[in-house]
Amino acid sequence: MLWTVPNVLTWLRILAIPLVVVLFYMPYKWSDPAAGLLFAAAGITDLLDGYYARKLNQTSRLGAFLDPVADKLIVAVALVLLVSKDPRSWVVMTAIIIIGREIAISALREWMAEIGQRRKVAVSFLGKLKTILQIVGLSMMLYRWDIWFIPTYNLGLILTLIAAVLTLASMVSYLRAAWPDLRRQAD
Repeated sequence: MLWTVPNVLTWLRILAIPLVVVLFYMPYKWSDPAAGLLFAAAGITDLLDGYYARKLNQTSRLGAFLDPVADKLIVAVALVLLVSKDPRSWVVMTAIIIIGREIAISALREWMAEIGQRRKVAVSFLGKLKTILQIVGLSMMLYRWDIWFIPTYNLGLILTLIAAVLTLASMVSYLRAAWPDLRRQAD
């Protein structure tokens, strides 16, 4: 089941990563909005692949593995790109928080799966909200141009900062859910 609709959408999201990087560094006036729009389109595929996996009954182990990897890769790349152009402390700290949390929770989920408790740290509503805010905020930051009177970059930064706060809150929630198993395994 390599070429199911959900898996193709996930592969497209992965293939978009180098294109976002190329667009981000191109010296043309249109390249920033193009990078932001491509990132937004990739974010939409994240919503669609899960929807089609359930609707078409095309869930697979490959998809379950590949989807979160694609999500984390594209978000981490976008954060690193943005820090390269805007190294202010709150942008750097936001990137560190989001990337660090993704690594920690991925490791926690892997460990919980090993002990048969993966469902305790399944994606929550808070995690989904965080992802939506990240995708919208990072898309706006990559887009960079103001739209009419809306300061797109600054609004995107605010949304990404809120996403970072939700990132920490969801991490605490996942750690609390896993804590009894963590303590039991440590003894």
